[in-house]
Amino acid sequence: MTDRDQTYDKVVQLIAPFNKKGVALTEATTFAGDLEWDSLVVMDFVANVEDEFDILITMNMQAEIETVGQLVDAIETLRADA
Repeated sequence: MTDRDQTYDKVVQLIAPFNKKGVALTEATTFAGDLEWDSLVVMDFVANVEDEFDILITMNMQAEIETVGQLVDAIETLRADA
């Protein structure tokens, strides 16, 4: 299992408490469209991700991240740069 696979698995675990509709998650799952998250849910979720991976996701980055796969890629990039 690659580091990216492990990151993906952890992100899926972090999404679970917020996945009220039981949406099946894939790399292409969108936070706004598929999961129907509002800004408050996104803020709570991002805080959990930042704590779990010890990273900081800027507001500009958040605006560009629309899918689970994009989030995993962003986490991997931030961890590599740390």
